[in-house]
Amino acid sequence: MMKFLKIVFIIVILIAIGWFLLVRFGNRPTSESKHQLLIERIEAMGKLELVKYRFSDVLEHKNVSAYLPDASVLLIVKADAVGCVDLTKLSPQDIEVIDDSVSIRLPAPEICYVKIDHEASKVYDTKMAFFREATLVDEAFKSAEKEVYKEVRNSDILTQTKENAIHVFRPLLEGLGFSKIRVHFE
Repeated sequence: MMKFLKIVFIIVILIAIGWFLLVRFGNRPTSESKHQLLIERIEAMGKLELVKYRFSDVLEHKNVSAYLPDASVLLIVKADAVGCVDLTKLSPQDIEVIDDSVSIRLPAPEICYVKIDHEASKVYDTKMAFFREATLVDEAFKSAEKEVYKEVRNSDILTQTKENAIHVFRPLLEGLGFSKIRVHFE
């Protein structure tokens, strides 16, 4: 009988070790992706990015429903806005050189882009969202993007872009040997 118990004990230990190894290192779900990546378009870029503003928005977004409890989400959204000058609009007529003086007329500064940084943004809390959570968060990010874009238009980003363009072009033109430099905008 003792021999039988020893064999059963060894079998139980082997089964336990096997089960532990199977759970620990066994069939884990794997991901498999197949890509067929194509270049869709190639564009010449001539926009000189001169200033980047970083915005933070603390946003509470609610969906008010007559039949269901109000769903809400609390986000901290990080967004970037970049001011630039499009140098592809620069023509030879915009540059005037007389002896050691140069006058350059740059295109008007513009907002290159405003984009949400989803990796830096965080969803802090959702309440009563249940199966509506993805839609609620998506609506909140869209609302944040509109608000950030409105704030960018009201900011001094275009003025700062002009100042930075002058700070970039003046030393460049001085390095080319010009002593009298005039940088202005359309």
